[in-house]
Formats: sequence, C-alpha cells, structure tokens
Amino acid sequence: MTCRICDSAAVAVADVKDGDTVLIGGFGMAGLPVQLIDALIDHGATDLTVVSNNAGNGDSGLAALLATRRVRKMICSFPRQSDSWVFDGLYRAGDIELEVVPQGTLAERMRAAGAGIGGFYTPTAVGTPLAAGKEQRVIDGRAYVLEYPLAGDVALIGAHRADRMGNLVYRKTARNFGPVMATAATTTVAQVSEVVATGALDPESVVTPCIFVDKVVTV
Repeated sequence: MTCRICDSAAVAVADVKDGDTVLIGGFGMAGLPVQLIDALIDHGATDLTVVSNNAGNGDSGLAALLATRRVRKMICSFPRQSDSWVFDGLYRAGDIELEVVPQGTLAERMRAAGAGIGGFYTPTAVGTPLAAGKEQRVIDGRAYVLEYPLAGDVALIGAHRADRMGNLVYRKTARNFGPVMATAATTTVAQVSEVVATGALDPESVVTPCIFVDKVVTV
C-alpha cells in the first residue's frame, strides 16, 4: 500500500468511523498528535474507544476530545493525574467506561496485535483487581495472567520526520507508543514536522517502516 501525503489533518482523519477503536500516541503531551486529535474533534466521529497512555491533560488534546462526550470507552494506564479533570468528571458521572491496563502490558498487547500473537502470559497484575476474571497459570513456580492483543481500527501518532514513502523517525521521548501503535492498527496516520524526499532519511534511523503507515500530514 502506498502512503498518502495529506494536505490537511482533516483529510488525514476523514476515514475514522463511528464506533472505531482509535490508538492515540503520546506520553502526557510528549509525542501527542494534537493536530490530528483536533481534526478528529471537528470530524465528529462518535462512540469511540480510545487507547492511550493517559486520559488527557488539561483542556486540550485528548482532554478536548473527551469533553465532546464522543468517547464511549477509555483504555489507558494513567487515567488520573493532577490535570485530568475532564476525564475525572466524566467517569464520576458515569459518562465514560474505563479499562485500566498496566503500562508495559498496554504496550505489549499492542505489540502482540501487530506481530500476530494470539496472547501472552505476564506476572504483572497477578493478585490485584486487574487480574479478576482472567485466565491464570503457574509457570516454573510463578503465577502469570493471560493478556490478549489490543488492535485498533486507526492509530493517530506523532513523529518527527517522514519521507514521501511514509518511513518515520521520532524525536527523543516523543517516540513512546508510536511504533507499536503503528503496527497494531488497520490504518495509521502520522503527523510530522517535515516530509522529506525518499532516500533523505538515514535508513538506520527509521523506526517505523512505511509498510505500517497509511497517511502522513505535515503540521
């Protein structure tokens, strides 16, 4: 599949449908694809399941999307922090569902989806409420819980640069969840600061190959 270089963020998110599961990169604000999120807000898709590390910061980005009340369920590792008042209010009011997933498990579930792995056992969450109802096994004397892959219909990620084929490089901590999300989604959309000619990126620096990227937009 050929990567499409989009003229605007609105065009880049135009294919998101009601009811989609949307993987949104970022660790707090680091690597958060804010312009793509804003475009998704304008787009109007509803009944969404959003997968991200956090449940929004302040009133912008992911928090602004949640404030539209078009997100049915949030799957994340850190739903509460000092500036997550939008999510906190929605959750206390019963207006949004929440699935808490330990951070490493969240990344591994998406990696498993991208790698075609049917599931994996992890000791994380054993003996806690997060393991309730899940299959458990004892392996070499240690308890493990079974976790399943977590795939998305769409991934919205932020990268530093792309070439015209869609190969991506990231900048420092902005890399975070972008690479695994790109592999786990049916359609991956990346916002970048610059699109360069094919061949201009050092192949050794490419983190996400173009085969996993469907759309790129410069913001």
